[in-house]
Amino acid sequence: MKLGLERLLADVSLRRPLAGKRVALLAHPASVTRELTHALDALAALPDITLAAAFGPQHGLKGDKQDNMVESPDEIDPRYGIPLFSLYGEVRRPTDAMMSTFDVLLVDLQDLGCRIYTFITTLRYVLEAAAKHGKAVWVLDRPNPAGRPVEGLTLREGWESFVGAGAMPMRHGLTMGELAHWFVAILKLDVELRVIEMEGWQPDAAPGYGWPLGERTWVNPSPNAPNLWMARAYAGTVMLEGTTLSEGRGTTRPLELFGAPDIDAGAVLREMHSLAPEWLNGCVLRECWFEPTFHKHAGKLCSGVQIHVEDQAHYDHAAFRPWRVQALAFKAIRRRYPDYPLWRDFGYEYEFERQAIDLINGSPLLREWVDDAVAMPSDLDALTLPDEAAWEALRRDYLRY
Repeated sequence: MKLGLERLLADVSLRRPLAGKRVALLAHPASVTRELTHALDALAALPDITLAAAFGPQHGLKGDKQDNMVESPDEIDPRYGIPLFSLYGEVRRPTDAMMSTFDVLLVDLQDLGCRIYTFITTLRYVLEAAAKHGKAVWVLDRPNPAGRPVEGLTLREGWESFVGAGAMPMRHGLTMGELAHWFVAILKLDVELRVIEMEGWQPDAAPGYGWPLGERTWVNPSPNAPNLWMARAYAGTVMLEGTTLSEGRGTTRPLELFGAPDIDAGAVLREMHSLAPEWLNGCVLRECWFEPTFHKHAGKLCSGVQIHVEDQAHYDHAAFRPWRVQALAFKAIRRRYPDYPLWRDFGYEYEFERQAIDLINGSPLLREWVDDAVAMPSDLDALTLPDEAAWEALRRDYLRY
């Protein structure tokens, strides 16, 4: 298969509209070719491209910032002498001055297929800025490693945030290029958008089911996205950021496991299997122990659960529903420990008034279901299944592969 970036690099005719234009790049560490050449270096090597600026999203162009709300500064690139602007520093939307440095913005960001992943919010923000300033945006498309499945509650009106770019479910099943077309449509943006599509991407093909496993090297798009298995689980495990439970930051398997020093993970697992065994299909849950070296519960032994989705003997792409797996874990903990301080009270992605777990889910509905002592898994399904069906129907117009 060929990525959008690789098609642009190989085809002079695709680049022809860029002649005489000032070109900027929005990228991160995973913005690489098959040979692992970074997009910035590959574009700079082309004699017919005039690179004028570069932008970095959350975690920076270099991907060196470990945690949320750790900002990156603006700087000058030492090799090419162009400004490197941070869209996760003093600002998260590009300023007028930033927009004045280029004519066409190339967006080459590896997504994880989850609404909360802030790169898609940054995509929305640059499309809105481009519409305002009369600039063009080209999205160099990349695979959605989580593939096409859809899952989760749709973000409710008024709950947009930096971790909630629009009214989509947690697991949206689109590529960045497809999302760009959706943003332009729903926001009614008058913007010149072009998507350089991939060639040969097969989102339903085993064994990667979205990621070309065996064909492409995985490069972390953010520091705690170390592998495909994390990407598969992320639409569920990201909710842990809004809780007091460790999501495995400070371990070698972040966002593939969860736990805390003061829970009995074995008992939680038994409760999960008792409540909704059908929600646990497609993966294997294993009781484990871990001790984070930093972040929540650093230096403390945690009783935990690891979500295994690696091998074909245990992983069923169509059956695995990570959002429900994690929601069920919360419900099991609440039933087992009714007074457990599950929800973390802290400033989350520049929001200080609303609860983090609600921002993550795009409404209070998930939290309210967990905390309702009489609510059962069927009640959450009653809320969620219509949202999922509606999104499945809506997104058909935007599928390009």
